[in-house]
Amino acid sequence: MLITFEGLDGSGKTTAWEALHDVYPDATFTREPTDSWYGDAVRRSIGDEADPLAELFLFTADHADHLSRVVRPALAEGELVFSDRYVDSRYAYQAASLADADAGIDRPLEYVRGVHQAFTRAPDATVYLDVDPETAAGRAGATNKFERASFLADVRSNYERLIDAEPGRFVRVDASRSPERVLESVERAVAGLLDGR
Repeated sequence: MLITFEGLDGSGKTTAWEALHDVYPDATFTREPTDSWYGDAVRRSIGDEADPLAELFLFTADHADHLSRVVRPALAEGELVFSDRYVDSRYAYQAASLADADAGIDRPLEYVRGVHQAFTRAPDATVYLDVDPETAAGRAGATNKFERASFLADVRSNYERLIDAEPGRFVRVDASRSPERVLESVERAVAGLLDGR
């Protein structure tokens, strides 16, 4: 089973993902961007204010490598996989980036999804840590283009569109609460997902 963790920068999803290491020590824990050279290229592009279309394909290459090197092999072995960010981050963030840059793509969210459709492996479930853009930007520090409140508002709107399209896959967690309460909710959500498989 592949369970992904999504949310705005500053939502606490990485903290929740890290906390699950102790609860599920035999699971495979992974993340995007990865620690590969593809992921290094992605991180460099974020700091360099890269062209949004070029950046999309860097993220896409990292995802393809992640699938072939980590996700598919672990699932083939029957392992439980937890990923901190996955394709929904791409859809939400890169679609917002393309729209923000007026890249000449009429329907950026649909375009980004279409790029991935032929090869990606959809998550079995996604825990979405929901927080408003202003809070997220304040927590994240607004150190790069992806952490500005105005940009995060567009990202959140894209996440809502994804949730509306697949409501059965997403479990929404209110991430505006204290870290302890958020972690409790995430642990309950994951336990419920695993009980229902």
